[in-house]
Amino acid sequence: MDAFHDKLPDVARAYLEGRTLDEVECIVSDLAGVARGKAMPGAKFARQAQFYLPNSIFFQTITGDWADDVAGGFTEPDMILTPDFDTALPAPWTADWTLQVIHDIHDQNGDPVSFAPRNVLKRVVDLYKARGWQPIVAPEMEFYLVAPNTDPAREIEPPMGRSGRRAAARQAYSMSAVDEYGQVIDDIYDFAESMGLEIDGILQEGGAGQIELNLRHGDPVKLADEMFYFKRMIREAALRHDMYATFMAKPIAGEPGSAMHIHHSVVDAATGQNIFSDAQGAETPAFLHFIGGMQRNMPAVIALLAPYVNSYRRYVPDFAAPINLEWGRDNRTTGLRVPVSDAAARRVENRLPGMDCNPYLGIAASLATGYLGLIEGEGPSEEFTGDAYSADSGVPRGLGDALGLLEANRGVRQVLGEDFCTIYSAVKQLEYNEFLHVISPWEREHLLMNV
Repeated sequence: MDAFHDKLPDVARAYLEGRTLDEVECIVSDLAGVARGKAMPGAKFARQAQFYLPNSIFFQTITGDWADDVAGGFTEPDMILTPDFDTALPAPWTADWTLQVIHDIHDQNGDPVSFAPRNVLKRVVDLYKARGWQPIVAPEMEFYLVAPNTDPAREIEPPMGRSGRRAAARQAYSMSAVDEYGQVIDDIYDFAESMGLEIDGILQEGGAGQIELNLRHGDPVKLADEMFYFKRMIREAALRHDMYATFMAKPIAGEPGSAMHIHHSVVDAATGQNIFSDAQGAETPAFLHFIGGMQRNMPAVIALLAPYVNSYRRYVPDFAAPINLEWGRDNRTTGLRVPVSDAAARRVENRLPGMDCNPYLGIAASLATGYLGLIEGEGPSEEFTGDAYSADSGVPRGLGDALGLLEANRGVRQVLGEDFCTIYSAVKQLEYNEFLHVISPWEREHLLMNV
C-alpha cells in the first residue's frame, strides 16, 4: 500500500492522510463526455495494475443506443485500462474516502485506442510536439443552475435563490445575482480546493442562473481532464442544494446559450516563446496562419463543437454567440476573437464551442484547425471591424449539415484520425435519426389543426 500511495499526487496524499481509502472510481470519458468505468475497494485497486472495459462504450449514443454497424461486427473486445496516477483526485462529495482516477486506454496489442476522446486530444498535441511546438489553452465554462426537472415535457425554470425569488436574467457580472445561489458557489470552491483544481474566477453571465467559470491557461490534456472533473463536481454541488447544473448549449428558450470558449496560443518547445509574437512584440505570420486555418477548417469540426440538435439553437444573432467565422481584435461579435493582451500572451479565442461538447474533443477539434493553418501557411480573411452579426453566416445550421462537412474535409480527418471520425459520425447520425422520430410541442400546437 505504501508503494501505491507514493504514486499519488500531493493533493490525493494529503486528502488521505491518516485515513483509509475506501473506494476508487476508475473512469474514462466516452464520446459524450460521460464518465464510464468501474468502482472498486481501495485495497483491491492498490493491488491491481489494470482492468478491462469493452470498446462498445465508444459506440453508444446519448440515448443509450448503439452504432453497431461500424463496430467491427460488434464483438465488444476488451480494452486495457491503466491508471494515470497524475489524475488521481479526491471525490469530496462522497460519504466515504474516495479517489477518482482517469485511465489510459490501449487495445490488447498495447496501442492507444484511436477513438477514445482523450487519445484523440493526445494525438493532436503530439502533432504539435513533432513540429517543436507546445499548444497552450485556457478554457471558459458556462453553465446554468436550474430548478429540478424530472418531467422532460416541462420547460426548464431558473432556480429559486436565497431571496425566495427565481434567478433573474440580464444580470451579467452582478455580484448580488451570484449571491442568490452563493451556497452552491461556496461548495464549488470548497470541492475545487479539496481536489487541487484552480479556479481563475466565477461570475454571473447574462442568462437567468447562468454562471461562467474561468480556468487558468496550461497544457491541453491537463485542462481537458480538469473540465471533465469540473462537470462532475459542479453537478454534485448543485444537487446538494436542490438544483440541477446543466451544460446544455441552450436549456431555456429566450435565454443566452452556454459556451466553452477556448483561448489558444502556441509556444516554441525549446525556448518557451510565444510563436504568435516576434522579438519586437509584433504579430507573426504564424499567428495569422493559425487564424486562417481556423477559418477554413472550423466548419468541418462544428459537429464536435456543437454535437447535438440542441447545440444549433445557440447560434442565433445578438445572443452572445457567434454565427460566422469572422475574426477581429477585441470584437465579441466575431467567432474568432483576438483579446487585448501583451505580446507574451498573444492568443486567439475560439467562441464557437458549446458547453455541451466533450472537452477533450472540443479542444482537439479547435487545435486541429489551427494546426492545419500553421502547416498550410495561409492567412485569414480581412479583419472584421464592425458588428459581425450583420455578416453572412458561416456556421452549419444543423447537425446533419455539420456531419457532412466533417465527412468531406480530408485534412481534419487525418489530424483527428480516420477511425475516430468514422465512429463519431456514425454515433451522431444515429442520434440525429432518433431525434427525427420525436414530434415536438411546436408541431402539435401549430400543425395539428392548421395544415
